[in-house]
Amino acid sequence: MLDFRILGPLEAVDDDAPVRLGGPKQRATLAILLLNANRVVSVERLADDLYSGAPPVTAVTQVQRQISELRKALGSESPIETRAPGYVIRISPDQLDLHRFERLTQDAGTSLARGQAERAAALLREGLELWRGPPLADFAYDPFAQSATERLEEIRLAALEQRIDADLGLGRHVELVGELEQLAVEHPLRERLRGQLMLALYRSGRQAEALDVYQRARETLVEELGIEPARALQELARAMLNQDSSLDVERAPAPASSVLGVARDERGLDDLVAVARPLAGLPARELILAQLVADENELERATASLSRRSSSLDATTRTAAFTTADEAGDIVRLASAYDVPLVLVAAAALREGGRLTPELAAILDRSPADLAIVLGSVELARGGGIFVPFGGGEHDWAALELGAWLSRATGVQLRLVGTKADPVSGRRDASRLLADASLAVQRLIGVQAEPLLAERSEESLVAAVEPASVVLVGISPRWRVEGIGATRRALLRARPPAVLVHRGPRPGGLAPAEAGTRFSWTIEPRYLQAVSTAPT
Repeated sequence: MLDFRILGPLEAVDDDAPVRLGGPKQRATLAILLLNANRVVSVERLADDLYSGAPPVTAVTQVQRQISELRKALGSESPIETRAPGYVIRISPDQLDLHRFERLTQDAGTSLARGQAERAAALLREGLELWRGPPLADFAYDPFAQSATERLEEIRLAALEQRIDADLGLGRHVELVGELEQLAVEHPLRERLRGQLMLALYRSGRQAEALDVYQRARETLVEELGIEPARALQELARAMLNQDSSLDVERAPAPASSVLGVARDERGLDDLVAVARPLAGLPARELILAQLVADENELERATASLSRRSSSLDATTRTAAFTTADEAGDIVRLASAYDVPLVLVAAAALREGGRLTPELAAILDRSPADLAIVLGSVELARGGGIFVPFGGGEHDWAALELGAWLSRATGVQLRLVGTKADPVSGRRDASRLLADASLAVQRLIGVQAEPLLAERSEESLVAAVEPASVVLVGISPRWRVEGIGATRRALLRARPPAVLVHRGPRPGGLAPAEAGTRFSWTIEPRYLQAVSTAPT
């Protein structure tokens, strides 16, 4: 049986014998299919990824040739199938090392929840042993792989932190100190690792050193990001100063899930806060507000303004202002360092033709989290509710997730917009699709979405969303080639403020806790299951 490995350099193995793959494009084609295992990847998506968003006119032919040669290399058992509008690699859970890793970490999470720390630690060690080095190491410089490898590295670290939690629960704090000290050097901005090191030192009778770790962590965060440690880390340090007895038996508290908002000016911050404040008010959530300034002389004013804004918000908030020569890089760095599920960016407008600015495009390419581009001033208390034009695409699901968050936090009605039936072409209306999406959201977060059907024209869709408080629009999956898409451009020109949403590889805010060690997560699989079992 064929076995595929991406937790390290790409490998294909047939009965323990390596499969000889072809050149870089053939190997990249297999990697793209494996990153989307058991999901159809369109020819356009393959072409965009293989040629870094600039496919030649012969791209379709080139993709077909790569698939043909790859099938030959994999032999008669090739699992690659042709499925409109592209191809899919059909593999069982045991045929891909990533899937085996996810199964082991999921079982470990269940064991931890049941208090079976010994079994959890063993399962996590088994899963971590599947890693043979940096994931997809032979594609380190290929744009298609960069966000995926960042996400894969994140889930490895998440599993490692779970394993350390299990070992701490088993009283192995003394032997953990050396490993945690090395990890803190390798990942100086990862607060959970710092907290685990503090706890291991404290339980080893090294209270002063544990507090010194906190002080150095604070200095690093302030120096690198201009931001204070998370509340959980601060509370852990205070508990150690007070020699709180709970530290002898409890694990370090996990940091809150953060929403990151980044803007360049005061108006942009106002636009972000209108969306971010209700999200940060949900349980176990916090808001990180960052302002990028053009000149260091503006830092003092921006910092003071952020502080005033923070004190007026009814939410746990951390703030920072700093200069930057790499806007996209700094935003991605913040998103990665604080493990956020959602990044909000304020934008005055898109470029002509609905294309993104180079900075926004770079953030979309590299962000590990969902990205929401806020266009205009949002007032959720006014208007007819939160409208999400929904066609079932991956970025539409991300827009729906954000809409469900906002609806739950504010009580504002969530409305899903679809198309009416077209008897001439034989197309049914979108009500079944909208119903499945609403059922999925109700199951996950308890929010009911109201369906709204419009005629199949840009003018009708624009008229349908006109009463909205805000319109959340999933970006076109081919945004690199065609911009955000003609229909989306028309929707963004509508009168209500709009938020353009792109789904990142990191699990979104509606994801269950166990999704932290999964490569990707969306409510789409649940929707697909509902569709597959629905009567036709």
